[in-house]
This record gives sequence, C-alpha cells and structure tokens, in this order.
Amino acid sequence: MVAFLEFEKPIAELQSRIADLRETAENGTVDITAEVAKLEAKSEKMLHETYARLTPWQKTQVARHPERPHFKDYVAGLVEDFVPLAGDRAFADDLAIIGGLGRIGGRRVMVIGHEKGDDTASRLKHNFGMAKPEGYRKAIRLMQLADRFGLPVVSLVDTSGAFPGIQAEERGQAEAIARSTEACLELGVPMVAAVVGEGGSGGAVALAAANRVLMFEHAVYSVISPEGAASILWRTSDKAPDAADAMRITAADLVKLGVVDRIVAEPVGGAHRDPDAAIAALAAAIGEELDALAGQPRATLKAARRDKFLSIG
Repeated sequence: MVAFLEFEKPIAELQSRIADLRETAENGTVDITAEVAKLEAKSEKMLHETYARLTPWQKTQVARHPERPHFKDYVAGLVEDFVPLAGDRAFADDLAIIGGLGRIGGRRVMVIGHEKGDDTASRLKHNFGMAKPEGYRKAIRLMQLADRFGLPVVSLVDTSGAFPGIQAEERGQAEAIARSTEACLELGVPMVAAVVGEGGSGGAVALAAANRVLMFEHAVYSVISPEGAASILWRTSDKAPDAADAMRITAADLVKLGVVDRIVAEPVGGAHRDPDAAIAALAAAIGEELDALAGQPRATLKAARRDKFLSIG
C-alpha cells in the first residue's frame, strides 16, 4: 500500500472507497464491477491531473517520499556484477555514500551514490544519506581509481545535504566536499550524475560536477532546503512552500537555468509508485549519455566539464 502525501488526500479517499467496494463484492452477491471500474478510472485521472500541476513544495515532498527507490534499489535494478568498495583509507567507511565497480548495459563503470536507508535501522546506519568527510574522501578515492583504469563514473545523488555535526566539521567537512567537487572536475573519463531524489547543497554537488547532469522529473536540487531558506528569510520554517517557489528547485526550472542537462520522466504518481519503471527509465538515459561521451579525449572531457560549470549563471 503506497503511503499518500498530504496533497494526495482526495486520491487516498477515493482509493479507500474502491478497496471497501472490492471487499463488499468479495463478501456479497452484488456485482459492482462497473462501479469499481468507474471509480478506478476517476482515481487514475485525478492522479494524472494532480502530478501534472505539482508545486515546487509538493515536488519536494515527492522527492522525499520514504518509498522512493534508494541507491541499493538502483544498484539491484541497474548495475550488473556490482562489487562494493569500502573506506577512505584514512579514517573510516561512511555508509551514507556507497560505491563500487559494476556494469551498466554491459559497460564497466564506477558507481557512487548516497544511500538514505528505508527503515529506522537502515536510516540510522546510513545516517539518512548525510555524508561525513570520510564519505567524500571515499568518493574521491573511487573516482581516482576509475580515472586510473579508464572507467566512466556514474553518480546517483539523493541527500538533504552533508552531515552538519561537530565531528564532521572537526574532520574537515568543507575541505572534503571541495576536494570531491575538484575530483569530479579533474576526471579524464566520462562522468554522468543523476539527481534521483533530493540534491541538497554541497553534499550533492560534490558528487554531481559531471559532464552530464540528469534529474528525475519530481526530484529537487538546491543550495539549501526550503525549510532552511525560510528559517533564514522569514525566521520560520512555516514559509517553506514560499521558499520552494522562489528558489527554482525543480527539474524544469534547472534545465532552463542550465544547471541540469536532461529530465528523466517518472511513472505517473512518482517513482515510488512504480520503482521498476523509474529504474528502467534512468538506465536508458544513463546508457544514452555514456554512449554520447564514449571515445572523447581526456582533455576534451575535462574542458567541456569546466566550461559547463563556469557558464552557469
């Protein structure tokens, strides 16, 4: 059963009614097939119409949906022969960022991404996808390894931001993020990044300074969360919907601004309603982008990446 968001209440009520009718039909002799079919068609229409006009704040809620696919789901459905590689070889292994070797469409790649977790235990284990310095230093190590062996890098971004705790600051959080961003820009191999949920601040950019940046239709990408921006501008997080409107954090806005190169369509109602279809769509998009970048000289890839980011704004 899909968990419904606040703005989906009318759809939830209708689907609850459909479920009740089905239960009645199973326990009785009255044929209500036509009535159920009518209500299902109405529910599908409401879902299409609702998701066709989502506000930036509603898209933020969809991007944060707890049932949305996470890194481990994309690895299972997208990457063949995945071999995880752990640790930054300096301090620890940060499970908020996971990476390793694998194949996408038969092509050998290095895959790196944020993992939020999907239940209480795993969310605590992966620190809700908020990486510490050792996470970004692990990402740097894996990117440099990929560069050494001529393997394209694919990153999947889904984080509310880097971990803001005292321990992270003591271990050089800002420096680690900057070095990870630099490592992306210095790669001599193709790099494709995909914002699959939340793209939060430097914690996202550190894995997304790529040749091609893809973004799911209902993902968001911003320098600060709407709640954080509202707290600064209006001294209250209640203004988060207004902040989301002003910040231009949606895929459509970011393509116009040149921050994102391509929007990947999601199933109607969001990736959480049909994870397999969402993963297949992302796999096809990544494959096409890797094909387009294949064979380009190292200098060309680096120069194109540099020009891309210097031209923003």
